[in-house]
This record gives sequence, structure tokens and C-alpha cells, in this order.
Amino acid sequence: MNVEERSRPARRAAWLAVAVFALAGCGTGGRHEPWVDKVPPPPEPLVTPMAENGVHGGRFRMAASSGPKTFNPVMANETSSNDVCGRLYTSLTDTDYPTGADVPLAAKSWEFSADERTVTFHLRRGMRFSDGHPLTADDVKFSFDVYMDDSLHPAAQEALTWRDPATGERRKFEYSAPDSYTFALTGPRPYAMMLTSAASLRILPKHVLEQPFREGRLASAYGVDTPPAQLVTSGPWRLRAYVPGEKVELERNPYWVGVDAKGQRLPYLDALVFVVTKDQNGAALKFEAGEVDALDAVTPSDYAGLEKGQAKGGYKLYELGPSFNTNFLWFNLNPAPAGAGGPPGAPAAGAVKYAWFRQADFRRAVSKAIDRDALIAGPLRGFGERNWSTMTSGNPLWYDSTITGVDDDPEGAKVLLAKLGMKDRDGDGVLEDAKGNKVGFDIITNADNPWRQEMVNLIRDDLAKVGIRATLTALDFNTLITRYRSDYQYDACLLGQGSAVPADPGMGQNVWKSSGSTHYWHVRSPKPDTPEEAKVDELMQRIVYTRDLAKRKADWHELIQTVNDQCWLVWLPIMELKLPVRSRFGNVSPSPMPHRILWNSERIFLRPGSGRD
Repeated sequence: MNVEERSRPARRAAWLAVAVFALAGCGTGGRHEPWVDKVPPPPEPLVTPMAENGVHGGRFRMAASSGPKTFNPVMANETSSNDVCGRLYTSLTDTDYPTGADVPLAAKSWEFSADERTVTFHLRRGMRFSDGHPLTADDVKFSFDVYMDDSLHPAAQEALTWRDPATGERRKFEYSAPDSYTFALTGPRPYAMMLTSAASLRILPKHVLEQPFREGRLASAYGVDTPPAQLVTSGPWRLRAYVPGEKVELERNPYWVGVDAKGQRLPYLDALVFVVTKDQNGAALKFEAGEVDALDAVTPSDYAGLEKGQAKGGYKLYELGPSFNTNFLWFNLNPAPAGAGGPPGAPAAGAVKYAWFRQADFRRAVSKAIDRDALIAGPLRGFGERNWSTMTSGNPLWYDSTITGVDDDPEGAKVLLAKLGMKDRDGDGVLEDAKGNKVGFDIITNADNPWRQEMVNLIRDDLAKVGIRATLTALDFNTLITRYRSDYQYDACLLGQGSAVPADPGMGQNVWKSSGSTHYWHVRSPKPDTPEEAKVDELMQRIVYTRDLAKRKADWHELIQTVNDQCWLVWLPIMELKLPVRSRFGNVSPSPMPHRILWNSERIFLRPGSGRD
């Protein structure tokens, strides 16, 4: 199969693209100088199709509930970092959001070998990093060296590692750069996720990061304390300023390879600003005050007011249907990390709680105790539905209505708990286990999300009705990520999973494989803990190593049904998405996939005559 770029070449007549209007300064009363493109166009530009050809100038302000933990795409594992890094760095290919098709990006074309094990990418000539240094296949190879490094073990590595189901042997994909504009990637077998997995690796500047990598300092490189001038990027944007707790401001990469059909260099906007707010309520207030131009996350309690205020507020409320993002609760089955004290391999949650959490019937009892109708009516204000999979009903290709989960059944929960020897022995309404320990646990969730905290409070009440004492601890998002991914200092966590791009089960290898760094309940397990987890590992291998869609869907059904039967994840309802964006911007096309508003940020433009930026 050969994939070639379908867009016609850009006209190279006038490479000095001058903005046709000057914009008022943001709250300053000043004027911006029109932007002049002083960089000659690349010989092989990325001609980007779009609804409207725009004009240069202006800024777009996006609300963000927390700032990034890093500007290093290799180490970024949380939404706050990925939202920014996704704008700063490019990859070999991209996903067309409206169709889900693989489309060219840094690679202008590619072809598969006859045995479908090798894909050869042909890179565009003339690409440059944000400092003007040439971007070649040598940088792509270096990026793969970094991502495949076992000492770093970034999330994307799982998608390019094959594990033999019989022996457990891990085998990484092989790759090479035969010349400056060719890169080849080879897997052990034909691989359904070859293009999308390769696209999940961001292209890094070898001339900047090779030395830190060779010296073992790559993990700490490109931290949030990096001066903007030293942060060299490969994507359409580069860092202009970062003020912790306040904003991340990006400016266009003047060397970006993308242009529109008229040959105008992209991005159109002068600046893209992530405005950090305390939480979703704070973001809503900033939007109402006109201090931000869009909200990527909206509390359902705000939907009615946003619906009514569209004309007066100069925005459109986009209704996107059921979210691709999920909500669930899980229990900590991790061993304590080295250096945490106590005997090696001791349960991080403590021996008493671990003895409960490891029992599938305990997890099932918790799931049965939860009143999901109340969660939909309360925190989600009626804008929600039950969900039992990461492939939600918003995803028409992969949604499977026959998948079932452990649903509401409080009386059934009591039966399961009694079966485990848990009884209220002293009549105080709280169960004790067979050794007399009070049955209860703490649930952590992110403090910037008020409706998740509402969910925990309702779940706490539901659990109390079956004799379990639960408490809530709300943490800032980055601290929460550290708790569940690094130090494991928690009992249970209520969070969720954002959609991958594309929204395909094969993109969840880092979650479902027992060795994955986002294998929520036991992160980076050296081997499957149970026969059921070994089965999930095998099913995931089958899902990604066949191109037969019917077989992939059948294997996915079996995988997620196994997860649900074991109740490793206690599934909670998902919401219906509604997102507001100011009407003065063109080429806005929100999507259920992340980033839901900025996925096409280089195409967004401020309409002439709007009078604001």
C-alpha cells in the first residue's frame, strides 16, 4: 500500500505572507505589528486542507485547569502536559479527526513491504526545528532511540514492543534511517497499529538533546524551568513564556512546514495561550468575563447557562454527543516502591486493605453498591449515560452494546461482602473483616473537577449503606498523577481515561498490558498477576497483530468483558459533551477526541473585523 499526499502543491509565488490587518492588544489598547513571513517556503510543504483560508494575527486563549509538569513529550503522561506538548512537537503521520484516516505530516508518503512487516516513510525536504536547524531522518531515528530506551520506558514504548505470549520475551521493533529523508520501521509480524503507533512518537531535536540522552539526563531535560529560547520544538508552535500557575504562552514556529492552499504559512495565530485556572468553576468564570476564548472541560451544571448566553456572549456551544472520555474507580494493587520502607514487595496500600482489594468479589461488591442513576441525575445533571468500556457510545466504529458490567445491586453487594467474612460485629453500621479490621478506604480524585468530587460524595453515601466507610481526598492533578503512577500512596482513585487518537482499542496497550505504565491498578507489573491478566495480555496482542476488523472487534469484546468480570475498573457514567468557543474565530471544529478544540490549532484564525484578539 502506498499513501501519497492528496493536497495540491502550494503556490510559491509570494512567500512573504503579510497579515492584512493589525489587531488590538489584549487588554492593553496597543496595536500589534502585522506579521511578515521572512523564511523562504520549504521545497516540500505540508499543504493543509481546511474549511476557510484564514489571515495572520491574533491570539487564542484556552482555559486549562492546571499547568504542565514538563515540556518533554517523552515524559509527559498527564493531560496538562500532553495538551501543550501536542502543539510543540510533530510526528511522522497524523490522524484526520473527521474521518479517522492516517494522513501525512512530517512524512510526505509511505509504503508497506510485501509481507506488511515494514513501513518505509519518506520525509519532506526542507523541514526545520524552531531554531532553524534542519529536521531529517536522523532526528527521527534519534527520537526512536529515546522512546525505546528501557530506563525511560515512556508510555509510547508499549505500542512498539512485542511480547511473545508463550515465553514472555519482549522484542522491540527495529528501525533505521538509510538516508536523510527515509526512515524504516519493522515489526515481528504484520501490525494493525503500525502507523498510529509510530505517530505517537514526537520528533525531538538530536542536536539539542543527544548529549543529555547519552549522559542519562533526558528524563529531566525540557522541564518547566527550561528558558523558552532553549526549548527547541518540531511542531507548529514554540514556547514564548511560562508563568507557573498563570499561563503557558506559545508563539508560531516561523519555520513550520505547513501552509494553506494560498501558500500562507501556518499557524495563522500569533499566539496560543493556555490560561491556568484553579478548577472548572474558575475556568467558567473566566470565560464569562471574556478572559478566555474556549473551554475544553465544562461542568454539566453550567450547560443551561451557557446555552442561554450564546448570543450575548458571542460564542457557540458545540454539542458533541457522548464523551469519548471515561470515568471509573480502581483499587491500588501495587507493591510499595523501592525505598518506601517495609519489606520488599509489601503492598503499597497495606496488607489489610490489599487483602480486600485483591478479591474480585470485594471489587464487585463496591460496583454493585453504586447508584449510577443518582450519579447521572446529580453530578451530570441528567447529561450522562452508563458506560462499561473505553470505547464509549460516542465511538460508532468500536462501541459494543453487548458488553456488560457489574451494575447497581446493593443487596447483591451485601451478599458478596458477607461471603468474604465481612460483618458488622459491633453494631455501629460499619463492617469488620474476619480479623476485626474496620472495612473502609480513602478515594482520591482531582480537586479541579467539582463533579468528580460530587461523584465521590455520592459513592461514599452508597458504600455506607452496605457497611463500607469511604472518605474523599481531593488533590491537585499533578500530585494525583504522582500518587497513582509513582509513589502509590493511595487506597482507591476515581479518575478516568481520555480518548486516544485515533480512538482504537489498540491505542490502549499501555493501559491493558500488565507491563504498561498506565496499567492503573498495578503499574508496570513485571508479569501478569493472575491468569485473567495473562489472558488480557494475549488478547491485546491479537488485537494489534491482525488487520481483520471483525476479529479485532471479537477480541476486544472478550478483553473488556474479562476486565469487567474481574472488576479491575469500577465503571461510572460518562457525560454528554458541550463545549463553548468564541464565534470570532474561524476553522473551529471541536471533536470528542483530544485535544477537543486545539487539535487543528494551526488552522484556527481570528476573523477580520472582530476587533479583539
